[in-house]
Amino acid sequence: MTLAADPARRAWPPHESAYRPRGPLDLHETVGILRRGPKDPTVVRDGSVLWLTLRTAAGIATLALRGSSGEVRAAAWGPGAEEALARVPALCGALDEPDGFDPSAHPLLAEAARRHPGARLTRTDAVFDALAGVILEQKVTGLQAYGAWRLLVTRFGDPAPGPTPRPMAVAPDADGWRRIPSWAWHRAGVQPPQSRTLLRAAERAPGLERAVRAAADGDARDAVLTSLPGVGLWTSAETRIRALGDPDAVSVGDYHLAHEVGFALTGRRTDDAGMLELLAPWAGHRQRVVRLIRLSGVAEPRRGPRLAPEDHRTR
Repeated sequence: MTLAADPARRAWPPHESAYRPRGPLDLHETVGILRRGPKDPTVVRDGSVLWLTLRTAAGIATLALRGSSGEVRAAAWGPGAEEALARVPALCGALDEPDGFDPSAHPLLAEAARRHPGARLTRTDAVFDALAGVILEQKVTGLQAYGAWRLLVTRFGDPAPGPTPRPMAVAPDADGWRRIPSWAWHRAGVQPPQSRTLLRAAERAPGLERAVRAAADGDARDAVLTSLPGVGLWTSAETRIRALGDPDAVSVGDYHLAHEVGFALTGRRTDDAGMLELLAPWAGHRQRVVRLIRLSGVAEPRRGPRLAPEDHRTR
């Protein structure tokens, strides 16, 4: 395809809208969690503007969000611009229902909730897209996962439409992930178990999306996602958090999370079982508790050096 014929590079006119949230909203604390590292080609923060790329039924789109004076101003470019604008309320936490959540039962949570009233739970409604990124984060350091995501999306995704502040890309669709050659996975540092899992997910993407959306609750969504070989509870929870804004998802099996929750709530480390016991009083809102703990800034002092990334590629 020539440059002139590439629809992602046309001078798309912007579509614009405004969203007025029902209460306080911190745009960057809410939507910014979708960013995978500071060099993510799909999410860029440029001053007060948050830029995102996404794929819709109508095509790819770039979305620019700016929060000010009680509203979010949105502009979108590309063939999927109108659908991208329709997703803005969900991205900004409009479907997040904190009713029944009481942070006052713990002083740390109460203080974090007071200091961050605009932190909402975002929702992309893109199950496969979220799953693909999470699979790349399995059993590796964040540095490794972010590097693999950046390399693969930049090389095999679509150029983002619109006047982005720096070159951005839209992550591949299911067929795009399936077309990535074996050498590219290797060069990006993705281990064979991860690439096989992602390719299996891509093969089942449409049915997986439908089944997850039809699932009645978190346990049912876990059952659907973990039916895929290579997908466990951690991967399922991380997918539910990003794609569905699930307020009760807990990333069991995370390398750090149980320690963080235990230290924040009791001053002592704990394991996954202990974490679930500590979070039980907030059943239905356990992800909300995890988010507040991380926003609180309370962290256990480090006991040793960071985990060093491993590189299994031959040189």
